[in-house]
Amino acid sequence: MSPGILLTFIIGYFVMLIAVSYFTSRKSSDNSTFFIANRNSKWYLVAFGMIGTALSGVTFISVPGAVGKGSFGYFQFVLGNAVGFVLIATVLLPLYYRMNLVSIYTYLEKRLGYWSYKSGAMIFLISRTIGSAFRLYLVGIVLQKFIFDAWNVPFWVTITLCLVLIWLYTFKGGLKTIIITDTLQTTFLLLSVVLSIVFISQSLNLNLAQTFEAVKESSYSKIFFWEDFMGSKAHFLKQFIGGIFVTLAMTGLDQDLMQKNLSCKNIGEAQKNMLTFTGIFVIINLFFLSVGALLYMFAAQNNIDVTSFKTPDHLFPEIALNHLNIVPAIIFMAGLTAATFATTDSALTALTTSFCIDFLDFNKEKDQNSPKLVRTRHVVHVVFSFLMLLVILGFKVINNDSVVNAIFKAAGYTYGPLLGLFAFGMFTRKGVTDKFVPFICILSPAICYLIDINSVNWVGYGIGFELIIYNALITYLLLLLTSRSTKEQTTF
Repeated sequence: MSPGILLTFIIGYFVMLIAVSYFTSRKSSDNSTFFIANRNSKWYLVAFGMIGTALSGVTFISVPGAVGKGSFGYFQFVLGNAVGFVLIATVLLPLYYRMNLVSIYTYLEKRLGYWSYKSGAMIFLISRTIGSAFRLYLVGIVLQKFIFDAWNVPFWVTITLCLVLIWLYTFKGGLKTIIITDTLQTTFLLLSVVLSIVFISQSLNLNLAQTFEAVKESSYSKIFFWEDFMGSKAHFLKQFIGGIFVTLAMTGLDQDLMQKNLSCKNIGEAQKNMLTFTGIFVIINLFFLSVGALLYMFAAQNNIDVTSFKTPDHLFPEIALNHLNIVPAIIFMAGLTAATFATTDSALTALTTSFCIDFLDFNKEKDQNSPKLVRTRHVVHVVFSFLMLLVILGFKVINNDSVVNAIFKAAGYTYGPLLGLFAFGMFTRKGVTDKFVPFICILSPAICYLIDINSVNWVGYGIGFELIIYNALITYLLLLLTSRSTKEQTTF
């Protein structure tokens, strides 16, 4: 596949996004538009666009690649995700709308105190920066290998170019622009995964019915794993329960995805958005797992040595760009680009929103849309773009694992204290010793890390995605130990 053709496609793709940005922000580009899209978003557009944001390039590449090692076991985690999304719609969203929040972390200030609030917001800033950097790193290595290496362009230039382009179409319209661009990008993503199945099936000389039968009968289609609860990280209960709590933390307590929900007109539309999104999310993940099975079948039939790849993440791009014709290659690149940039543009907007509201107190200003505050928001947007660049370059140096594992592993450590804070605030009537909270949020992941690296030796138990539960529980117990009585009623 010619690097020049792929680069031309990428340029055309961003020209389209920048054009969308121009038309959505030319009438209004103030802070209200940027932060919550003037609370006027259509729920069905939010639901559809959230698919691209939630799936990302990680799902697009890492999930199919992981099929070779874990079959369809990842679907156990997806089922847990679905339960988590339903809990968000029925428990968290009503709370956020009742309190009329722009940043969801202001709940912690009202319920627990100043330092609890700042700790929660800081956890989000760190967690989302790391998670989004991981995701952009993934597409960056693909762009580097199949496009920019042809001209000896350094990796840091590739990533810088991506971030500059994202900044260009988000810095004015923010969330209002992203609601539209994510809808377009989700369309590209869904078309890409469906058409990828079609083209790979054709290469295997299979029709639609034969394709589903081949996937079903393959050695890759096992979904449920019940063996060795203590030692196996793939056991159903670990994956399912971990999926529930990872979703509650990474979606329900994450300003990025909740910011889109809060842009709906009312709680009813926000809940319709979440429940519609949940159904589509489950189905699309089954499609991605099927793509993985077909890729491994294609590799076996064409004598492609999958063990030669540095990580399973290389499987999909290697076959799509080097072993199929030009149309599947362009479709793959469209899906990968759409999935990854739908996540990154949304993350940069949410990071900017959280910092402006939670640390610069925009919400306490009389005129939140003053030219001075808009200029400040622009500076914050640039700073987070640069910070993400640094994290990506650092991750390139140290990463030696599939990115899907790296992201959820990191989430277990970074989002765990946030989950513990919200749980304590919602399910107890106690107050906290507020000045201790930042130290608890550091101590809890440290204790969790020691347990994680020693659990197999100590008790023969391997910790998987459920790591986030133990981290949240430790945070909750430490908060309880340092709590104090209060007459304040819980707002749950």
